[in-house]
Amino acid sequence: MDAEKIAQALIQKHPCLTEVASETGYSGWVRSIKNKLSNYRTILRKMGCREVTVNALKHKPDGRRSPAFAVKKPKRGEVACCPSFLSGEDDDSLENIRVELLSDIKKRNNRETVKMKMQRTFALRRHEAIGCDPMISDFTMRWPALFDVTEINAEFKRITTIPLQSKFLSQLDLYSANLLKMFESTTGQKGKKLKALTNNMDTDDIDAGRDLLIKGLCLYLNEDPGDLVQEFIDVDETIVEGAIEKTTMGIFTLKNTASEDDVRIVLEGVTVIQDLETVAFASAMLLGLIYSLNLSYPKKLSCTFEVLQKIIMELDGGVLSYKAQSLKTKLHQCE
Repeated sequence: MDAEKIAQALIQKHPCLTEVASETGYSGWVRSIKNKLSNYRTILRKMGCREVTVNALKHKPDGRRSPAFAVKKPKRGEVACCPSFLSGEDDDSLENIRVELLSDIKKRNNRETVKMKMQRTFALRRHEAIGCDPMISDFTMRWPALFDVTEINAEFKRITTIPLQSKFLSQLDLYSANLLKMFESTTGQKGKKLKALTNNMDTDDIDAGRDLLIKGLCLYLNEDPGDLVQEFIDVDETIVEGAIEKTTMGIFTLKNTASEDDVRIVLEGVTVIQDLETVAFASAMLLGLIYSLNLSYPKKLSCTFEVLQKIIMELDGGVLSYKAQSLKTKLHQCE
């Protein structure tokens, strides 16, 4: 527990505070820290702090009003999980700005205005994403400006303080050589699939190499890359639309000899962003949308997204699953 780590660090820094009668030497400090934090949260609740009041019983559905039900808290290294409104702002004033944004995004050369208003309405957007669990179709109607590469990057940085696109791609490049060594040393049926994947890799094409690394990562973690990326080559648009409607979360790549390749992100049967350049880039944007919309990782790809979050993006990487820890260990052994 965090309280135990704090208490342990306290007596290590100041040995004179060690409790003689305690087995651990700090059990009393643990209780004291927990009580202090509980009192502090009570003060914040009375002040109307949104990060605390979002878990109030009155905000939970009838019949499920227990303190342990659907607790809203940072789970993936979020710094600004549920921020309070800025001074002088309230629901009504921010709702007015949201409505203005609907027309602002239609104007030419209006990027700075949109950027400023998206920054101001960040708290309102987080309260909706966390407190209301809206449908994706509804959220795209209310916040269309969010579903843009620039704003996804900005929103992710507001939530985590970490740049999304540059960090994701640079870290993927950093680990690329070691990942390829791991793929090549893998044996069995999984090794054959990884070898078939890497044999098609063009070492001169950085983007294609990144895309294969994402797919190879899925395979290495015993997950199906087809659950993340669906490819369509010279396929009628109606077939693609039918597949989109059945998809909860994923990336679609459309290759057509008559036009340029199109990479799309699909959430809850809705294409939320398209005309992306590569699968790796789309994977970064998908991770950003998961954070921005407070979505859960798909169960079939839980390990892949855990690695992308905790190892590639270095967010909340203190505790890893067995698969992720094994991969991290082997990555360092390949250095």
